[in-house]
Amino acid sequence: MGWNSSYREKNLSLICNNSRFLILPWINIPHLASCALGLCLRRLSCDWQNRYGKEVVLVETFVDTTRYLGTCYKASNWHRLGQTKGRSRQDRYITLKVPIKDIWIYPLKKNCRLVLRSKAQ
Repeated sequence: MGWNSSYREKNLSLICNNSRFLILPWINIPHLASCALGLCLRRLSCDWQNRYGKEVVLVETFVDTTRYLGTCYKASNWHRLGQTKGRSRQDRYITLKVPIKDIWIYPLKKNCRLVLRSKAQ
């Protein structure tokens, strides 16, 4: 985002993390993942505003590529940004090794880049 640490702390609430989403392999319903993600994303902004009193403009998730492909996110029009560096947010001293994950995002507003950048100014 190009945020310094104070803007990051202030504006991180504009981003929601989708931390758990899995459809087990033996469930064979066409388009279930895309449909479920779409239903959740359509109401997320309103629910977030009602619960926390703040807008959310972007959703992010991290996919462990040693176990999953992220196919449901690709099929749901999420954007793959790249990969993590194999660290965890708890890794203050750069000593932990965790699996490298793909970073996927989904903008909830058409102008989310502008909103995220302008809030950081």
